[in-house]
Amino acid sequence: QVQLVESGGGLVQAGGSLRLSCAASGSIFRINTMGWYRQGPGKQRELVADITSGSITNYADSVKGRFTISRDNAKNTVYLQMNSLKPEDTAVYYCYADVRRTFYQRGDYWGQGTQVTVSS
Repeated sequence: QVQLVESGGGLVQAGGSLRLSCAASGSIFRINTMGWYRQGPGKQRELVADITSGSITNYADSVKGRFTISRDNAKNTVYLQMNSLKPEDTAVYYCYADVRRTFYQRGDYWGQGTQVTVSS
């Protein structure tokens, strides 16, 4: 199996910064896209940012210019640097990975979620 373990959430004041990390472990042949989603109170889960194995990035309009996604392929880890945080960024942030366990077996995996709370 494959496990994704997130870290780095917490409480921060508006304008502050946080860095999320997500490490994948287990039976991994190759990781394709990795990314971060979030789900705020009373809202649907939405894509924040994702990054391909070739480091092509994609961001939600609401976070462009404030958040930066990156990855370390050697460590099977993805990061999300969040700057200029706003109260509307408050949500549970979930790590996601598109993983090939073997050449033929592919699946989508999710972390357990980490809470980010931005106070005004």
